[in-house]
Amino acid sequence: MTYSIVALDPATGDLGVAVQSKFLAVGAVVPWAKAGVGAIATQSFANVRYGPDGLALLAGGANARDTLERLLSGDPLRSQRQVGIVDAAGGSATHTGDECFAWGGGQAGPGFAAQGNIIAGPAVVDGLVDTLLAGGRPFPELLVACLAAADAAGGDRRGREGAALYIAREGAGYGGGNDRWVDLRVDHSDDPIGDLARLVELQRLYLDRPSVEELVPITEDVARELRQLMSAIGAEPGGRFGGVFQPMWQVNGLAGPSAGTTSRATDDEAGERPMTGTPRELPDGWTMAWHGALEDWMGVANLEERTAAPGWIDPRVLAVLRDQAKAAG
Repeated sequence: MTYSIVALDPATGDLGVAVQSKFLAVGAVVPWAKAGVGAIATQSFANVRYGPDGLALLAGGANARDTLERLLSGDPLRSQRQVGIVDAAGGSATHTGDECFAWGGGQAGPGFAAQGNIIAGPAVVDGLVDTLLAGGRPFPELLVACLAAADAAGGDRRGREGAALYIAREGAGYGGGNDRWVDLRVDHSDDPIGDLARLVELQRLYLDRPSVEELVPITEDVARELRQLMSAIGAEPGGRFGGVFQPMWQVNGLAGPSAGTTSRATDDEAGERPMTGTPRELPDGWTMAWHGALEDWMGVANLEERTAAPGWIDPRVLAVLRDQAKAAG
């Protein structure tokens, strides 16, 4: 009742699993990954010990094939299991037990393992593999496209319910504290793959940081537009967004915002959040008070990862401002 693809991105070393199933919260069961180690999908009467135990074997130096054999050898129900493994070097292995429900099978090749059970036929696995090998998209979007191609080929014979995408990258978790770069789940939906694709878009918006090359300089014309947009939604200096943060800072003993300052604590107090770029001279009509108000609004809108140095703005932030101002008008 599940199909999945486990893959290594050869360009970045990212390791990921994408899965869709007529199964509630499939993302809580099937995908496992660890940066620099490997990725595993365990399904068909899933033995969830295959996840942590398999990653431990990979971390200890076993390759994908050896890891699979060792997992299966200790499992009396191995004939009912289905599993795919990719190691950090691109080695891969897949297994479909003789007692898995039809149609069941898989393919493995350099950097990927694709498998499914209770699916429409081998074309479902072909859709996973062919789409992956065709490439042409960033890794998260590519893995979701693999699921969409498998679904178009017939997918799970019982229908749709849950989908998930899990990608491990060293230090890419929120705030750099772990390797959980992408961990998105659709637990129950009539269109789980479509919903998963939308979640990937939102993750890009909220959690990706812009490159320096993407930033837009705040010129006098841009400053004029920003003042108009922010005023339209109540985000001007002294507006309601600044009021959201100041009481919290006072409760926690941190300095609140004031005119002419940004909303970030000083290095001595709490350390500054990362920002992209280096400050540039502010144009007429744009002050540090306006910059601080912009950061306050971005915090409310969950856009703080897109913070740019004073004098710059991320174009996606500007686009969100335009949309909100239009809706408010």
